[in-house]
Amino acid sequence: MSMQWEFDAIGTKWRIDSPQVGTNSLQDAVRARIDAFDQTYSRFRTDSLVWKMSQYPGAYQLPPDGGKLMKFYQRLYQLSGGKVTPLIGKTMEQAGYDKDYNLVPKKLTPVIGWKDALAYTQQCITIKKPGVLLDFGAAGKGYLVDIIATMLRGFGHDEFVINAGGDIWVEKEPKQVVLEDPNDIERALGYVEVGGRAVCGSSPVRRTWGEYHHIIDPTTLKSESTIKAVWVIADECMIADGLATALSFVEPDILRKQFNFEYAMIEQGNIRMSKNFKVTLFASND
Repeated sequence: MSMQWEFDAIGTKWRIDSPQVGTNSLQDAVRARIDAFDQTYSRFRTDSLVWKMSQYPGAYQLPPDGGKLMKFYQRLYQLSGGKVTPLIGKTMEQAGYDKDYNLVPKKLTPVIGWKDALAYTQQCITIKKPGVLLDFGAAGKGYLVDIIATMLRGFGHDEFVINAGGDIWVEKEPKQVVLEDPNDIERALGYVEVGGRAVCGSSPVRRTWGEYHHIIDPTTLKSESTIKAVWVIADECMIADGLATALSFVEPDILRKQFNFEYAMIEQGNIRMSKNFKVTLFASND
C-alpha cells in the first residue's frame, strides 16, 4: 500500500507521497521533528528560541541543524548586500505580518545590520541588542523539507515526493511539477520535470496585503519588485527556497557563481530562464 499523507504544519499544507507504506512511527517522528524545528526557528511562537532571543539578548546555542542554515543565510546576506537577511523579522511584524497575522501595518523602523545585531560562531548565536527578531522564512521551510527527506530515507523510503506549500523535493524518479500562473492561481502556466532535486517558487501573489507582500527590501522598507514569480531548481530544497527569494534582489549570474541551480522568472510580463530550465508551457486560453 502506498502512502499519501496530507497534514498542516508551520502555517502551510504538506503532502508526502511514496509508493511504500507509511507507518505510524514514521508519521509520529515527522510530526515531532517539524514541531522541534518550529519551536526553534519560528517567530510566531512565544515558546520558540527565536522569540526568546528577541526578548533577552545574550548567547544562545543552536541545535545541530542550525549551523548549516546560519551559514547559508550569511552567504545570502553577503551576496545580496544585506537585502536577504534573517534580521527582517521585526520589520515583517511592524508591517502587519505578525504572530496574530493581523495585517495592520505600523511605522517601520530601519533594519539593523548583521554585525550590529548578532554574532555567530560554531553553533552559537550572540544577540547584541533587545528586540532583534529573527525570521528564517526565506530558506527555513526548504531546509525543513531537506531534513524530512533525510528522515524518510532513514525509514527505508527510496522514492517519494514532499510538497510543503510549494517547496518540493522529488526523490529519485522524475515527476512533473506544475508552475502556477501568478496572475491566476487557479491556472497553470506549464510544468517542469524534476527528479533527485528540489523545486521552489516565490511570488508576492500568495501573501499580499496593503502596500506589502512577504518580501520587503530592508534598505527601502518597501515591497517593490518587477518580478511576479520565480522558480528555482537546485540540489537542496534549502538552496532552492533561499535563492527563489534572493533573485528578487540579485541577478542570476551573480548567484550562479556560488550555487548550482536553474531558474525561471516572470518579470514585467516576460519570462526569462536559464537554458537548462526545461519547462513545458501550456497553450494559452486567451
